[in-house]
Amino acid sequence: MPSELSENRKTHAGERERIMVHHITSASNPLIKTLKGLHAKKGRAESGLFLAEGARLALEATDLGIWPAIMVYAAAALERPRLQALIDEAERRRVRVIETSESVLGQITKRDNPQTVIGAYEQRLSTLDEIAGATVVALEGVRDPGNLGTILRTADSVGAAGVVLVGECCDPFSVEAVRASMGSLFAVRLARASLDELLEYKRQRNITLIGASLNGRHFGEEIPPPTQTVLLMGNEQSGLSAEIEAACDLLVQLPMRGRADSLNLAIATGVLLYDLWRRRGYDGARA
Repeated sequence: MPSELSENRKTHAGERERIMVHHITSASNPLIKTLKGLHAKKGRAESGLFLAEGARLALEATDLGIWPAIMVYAAAALERPRLQALIDEAERRRVRVIETSESVLGQITKRDNPQTVIGAYEQRLSTLDEIAGATVVALEGVRDPGNLGTILRTADSVGAAGVVLVGECCDPFSVEAVRASMGSLFAVRLARASLDELLEYKRQRNITLIGASLNGRHFGEEIPPPTQTVLLMGNEQSGLSAEIEAACDLLVQLPMRGRADSLNLAIATGVLLYDLWRRRGYDGARA
């Protein structure tokens, strides 16, 4: 075991004896290097892990029964009872728990003022067959991880059944996408699929494919909401491919009034998702 890594059962004032907490003080420790490597796609691919920063994301994940493979925290986290309880429970569940300095946390997160708790989680993807509900979002060729994370958060907000990545898309487990999702990555089913797989999914479930396109019509009130919908959104610059547009049952565009001729992909997706939900009477909305 590297000299930088030690195990002890140090008891903090007023708390129970800690269970085998690892203490790492050096940023050159192999485990810290692995965590820092999760900023790169290669590091995520090799480890099968991704980083999620902050107590809010960790608590939202545990509410869903999702625990990290590795949890790293600074001693300051133990001053907050809720975070101490989170760390204690992680220890009981045999999560690999690491206590380190805020300086090392900053090197892992590449931030000057890092969160006091971060987690490394296993990457999980669903199959198309596991996604079932009134609304599904499909993204073709999305390149901006901030857009992808924001769309995950919006899909979660409207209760969408899942998000499907079609073709070459950016990595949903990148640090930027996870940050933008604000924890919704844990709550929304996420799948990858080819166009053929998506079309077979549509055929088997009798789903209506609605594509956002400048070639579409305004999504007016005369168009009733389909019982089951896959909302297809395209690449930030080029939109949907001709092949996918041809496969859609309906092409729609958002009306414009001012000088702007387009919207950011995440905003356009949000407008259409909320419009679809509105047409269903905001079914299931919290009081």
